[in-house]
Amino acid sequence: MAKDLTVTLEDRPGTLADMGEALGKAGVNIEGVCGFPSQGKGIIHFLVDDAAAARRVLEAAKIHVNDERDVLVLNIADRPGEFGRICRKIANAGVNINLSYLASNTRLVLGVDNLDKARSVAQAK
Repeated sequence: MAKDLTVTLEDRPGTLADMGEALGKAGVNIEGVCGFPSQGKGIIHFLVDDAAAARRVLEAAKIHVNDERDVLVLNIADRPGEFGRICRKIANAGVNINLSYLASNTRLVLGVDNLDKARSVAQAK
């Protein structure tokens, strides 16, 4: 099962490259990623299939993993309105979305407060 990992990096040239290279050299594929600056740091979320391997690699590279969580990963159509349609279904079920980004192969990654409920309504036709 894919997991979202969160790390905090210094907001300076090369830190993101260091992280990506460390994971790549160990054969850990980053399937999705998003990042943003916050108070001189970079907050990075990334999707991996093997969270344990990613953690080992990052810890060896002196990169601390702040959080690991299960996320909803959905195959979506690349067309206007699709993101809103899915988010509306989840919202109408009373589930809060607190993380979203796109992953490879037109997949949507969502962090939610009720994973099972979100999965059932998002995948319903």
